[in-house]
Amino acid sequence: MKLLTISTLFPNSIDPKHGVFVETRLKHLKKHYPDVDITVVAPVPWFPFTSDVFGQYGVYAKVPKHEARNGFMVYHPRFLVVPKLGMTLTPKTLAYSLEKQIQRLIAQGHHFDAIDGHYFYPDGVAIEQVAKKFNLPFTVTARGTDINLIPQYELPKRQIQQVLQNSDHNMAVCEALRQEMLNLGAEPEKVSTLRNGVDLELFTFSDEQRQIALRAKLDLPQDKPIIISVGWLIERKGHHFVIEALAKVPNAVLLIAGNGPEEQKLKQRVNKLRLNDRVTFLGQQPQSTLCEYYGAANALVLASSREGWANVLLEAMACGTPVVATKIWGSPEVVRHPHAGQLVERNAEQIAQAITQLINKPFSRLETRQYAEQFDWQSTSDKQYQVFSELVKG
Repeated sequence: MKLLTISTLFPNSIDPKHGVFVETRLKHLKKHYPDVDITVVAPVPWFPFTSDVFGQYGVYAKVPKHEARNGFMVYHPRFLVVPKLGMTLTPKTLAYSLEKQIQRLIAQGHHFDAIDGHYFYPDGVAIEQVAKKFNLPFTVTARGTDINLIPQYELPKRQIQQVLQNSDHNMAVCEALRQEMLNLGAEPEKVSTLRNGVDLELFTFSDEQRQIALRAKLDLPQDKPIIISVGWLIERKGHHFVIEALAKVPNAVLLIAGNGPEEQKLKQRVNKLRLNDRVTFLGQQPQSTLCEYYGAANALVLASSREGWANVLLEAMACGTPVVATKIWGSPEVVRHPHAGQLVERNAEQIAQAITQLINKPFSRLETRQYAEQFDWQSTSDKQYQVFSELVKG
């Protein structure tokens, strides 16, 4: 089976965490089903200058045209993004870029049995066009804001609904997204829930003794509760609520891992609340380092306003660290047992109360790890393989 995976959300050698959840799912599909031959087309916005002063666009310019990752080739064609016109124009420029790249691959002798698409807008809209042109069956996986936010805009909503109707199958990373896809008009038999798993080998268990060793290695205090908040530094991730909650939890310290446009604003909030000696900004961290911070922490807090399936929750649990998560979208499907952690409303008061309860939790870190172990990748890979096999046979 020869799959062509298409997504603008995919890691590259310059930005290895961008869309890592798409790459992870592919890695496990290949691991469990080595007969699947995967080629990835992961377009990036075109930009002429590589200087760091241009921020994320400078990063895009540095991305190689193609590279090998985890046993499959990844191609990074460029597509045009025009400021202010991006939402309506980008599906067209993206489709043009995809068409040219697929034509080059076919000219080189490649052929494909199906398209594995990720994210409905603009990716899914563009994928629908190229799938029709090359007469290929295609699927699109919903991952969060493409279904729970973007359809608030009328034109993108209509285009997403068209993709839902014309795709051969649709996938959602949580049941809440699947239900919303049905509300948008998807046919029930054409939508499957394929939740993400957690890499239990990468995110290793940290018992109480290893927790002490990790704190020493990371220069973290041994005598204080440690809370960690992970994610892009934007309002939607809710780091500001976690900072406010920290003020209500005496003696605890907070680690914030990630970068983003609201970093200075968050630091100002820390300063205003006089929490400078209790909050550390770690910047963006690779997964291997995040694993160590998870293992050293007492709790992870995710105060998002929107999430599809938040991988950080399972990653922390796999390390033995329970979580506090807001009751939104897929998070209640992840946090379903007291050993996993607690669900809260999105406010500092409830977050602080949940943190305090987890600091004094009556269960062990091993029980949290054992809960996470039920979320391996095998069942997800099995369902993927089944869906793609049926499409190819059809």
